[in-house]
Amino acid sequence: MLKTIKETVSYVKNKIDLQPEIGIILGTGLGGMVNEIDIDTVLEYEDIPNFPVSTVESHHGKLIFGKLNGKKIVAMQGRFHYYEGYSLQEVTFPVRVIKYLGISHLFLSNASGGVNPDFEIGDLMILDDHINLIPNPLIGPHDPAFGDRFPDMSETYDLTLINKALEIGRQHKLPVRKGCYVGVTGPTLETPKEYQYFRIIGGDTVGMSTVPEVIVAHQMGITCFAISIITDLGVPGKIVKVSLEDVTSVAAKAEPQMTLIMKELISGI
Repeated sequence: MLKTIKETVSYVKNKIDLQPEIGIILGTGLGGMVNEIDIDTVLEYEDIPNFPVSTVESHHGKLIFGKLNGKKIVAMQGRFHYYEGYSLQEVTFPVRVIKYLGISHLFLSNASGGVNPDFEIGDLMILDDHINLIPNPLIGPHDPAFGDRFPDMSETYDLTLINKALEIGRQHKLPVRKGCYVGVTGPTLETPKEYQYFRIIGGDTVGMSTVPEVIVAHQMGITCFAISIITDLGVPGKIVKVSLEDVTSVAAKAEPQMTLIMKELISGI
């Protein structure tokens, strides 16, 4: 895999004029943050050697290089999911690529279903932990160039960034929560009993992404911060039928609040 990664990195480096310090992965309905970036170069996923191509309607499939609040960034406008039929090595391939491009921090966003009864639709939840119910992306042959074979996951999400984000939320009176994200394969949305199970085992939200990318990033020594927009509720008495359009609509409305937090955090790095 290392050879393939280096081939992709070499191609990308020949197309860009800046070396990114920070990576951003934009989730379902959250591609609008790109409007805040002073864009230098845009690469279509389909043009990048060895890169997967997003098959989800709300994911645009672009690798964007530029500046955000004065910091050099690379943003993935659209990510990949296990349910699309990709292996987890393919899902996380871009994370390894952008690490070799030079990033030290990774900011991730997603849309998720809230299972904590205190949460409301439109709330923001900063991840302080996760429960992985997706196969682990580190299963398989190990290359020491990527980091430890058995990475410690006791502090996967950076505590300093979490505390700063909570303070930003308080300053701007935003509906910011903190909690545990349960990563599942999808693509079906959850049954009422599945929602109940995720709450019992310690989850506050549930979604179909983020965890594989974070595991790989953490293994490679990248500092991680993730934020989730609660787009629907898996709480008894509040469960209703949900479509992708519903999810993207709620995510788009809450995105400016998420973007504000991300921008202020990034400016402080």
